[in-house]
Amino acid sequence: MTHTETPLRSLFTVLAILVLIALVPLLSPGNRFLSLAISAGINVIALYGLSVLFGQTGILSMGHAALVGVGAYAAAMLARDLGIGFWLALPAGGLLAAIAAAIIGIPSLRVSGHHFVIMTFAFGQLLTIVLTNGGEVTGAASGLDLQQPVSLFGADLGGLERYYLLVVAFVALAVVASWAIIHSPYGRTLRAIRENEKLAAALGIDVGRHKIGAFVVSGVFAGVSGVLLAYFLRHISPGQFSSFPSIYLALMVMIGGARLLSGPLAGGILVAFLPEVLNLDPVQSRILYGACLVAVILFLPNGLIAGIGDGWTALGRRIGGATPARKAEAGR
Repeated sequence: MTHTETPLRSLFTVLAILVLIALVPLLSPGNRFLSLAISAGINVIALYGLSVLFGQTGILSMGHAALVGVGAYAAAMLARDLGIGFWLALPAGGLLAAIAAAIIGIPSLRVSGHHFVIMTFAFGQLLTIVLTNGGEVTGAASGLDLQQPVSLFGADLGGLERYYLLVVAFVALAVVASWAIIHSPYGRTLRAIRENEKLAAALGIDVGRHKIGAFVVSGVFAGVSGVLLAYFLRHISPGQFSSFPSIYLALMVMIGGARLLSGPLAGGILVAFLPEVLNLDPVQSRILYGACLVAVILFLPNGLIAGIGDGWTALGRRIGGATPARKAEAGR
């Protein structure tokens, strides 16, 4: 296998999985399943942005849900005040979330490590306070309703099955965009910063500018995710975008694996459906999430999918390595 075949194979594999996922409505699942799947898909779009920031650049944000909130509130306000619908709200939400990411990133990225994590966590809390006290502009603590329909070429996309397919399509776009970033010269620059920031700076790379750029790119993904969330829920409130939902997003990308193309998809699906499969209540779900995070940090630092792949490779090497030895012993 050549170096160029590996990334293409990973892209085609994930897209093939998404094709299978898109066929799920043919099995006539219940509304609850479709609702969970839509929520998971919306999260996955934000996770692909977070994987660029964390997986490629090595920067972990605990305020990513706040950027999702910027996109969601932008969609709700544009619909309420200007009558702007879904398709125009998508680029507007992505742009505004990118601008918000730049505003946060310029001061925050002057620090690193846990200091940056604390600053992004504080931003999530600050946004919640601003939205809660925004009066009629933000709907205060009760939030905003969104009644604009979602349609494409006259076809209503508001039903669960059609909205599910719409979200899967945007997940596919997020996968392709993330893949293109990862395997571009810009992606290689981000990985150089992640591996050795001082060496990258010594080679003439503007580390600060590239870090902010990665944050801005992740903001675009988050803003689009927020618009899709607002049109799915039809009601948004400040608590949905506080720092604690950001922790769940970080958990998802760490469990799935931030450096693999399939990692965000796997993490989003696992965190969404595992409590449902195990029939856990919210408190038990949080305990499970915490246990999974500890297990991943201790035993699978590159994520679940990478861990499974490494284990499979190691098993194959052991099996493959044992055969010649046995043949040699048999020939003695």
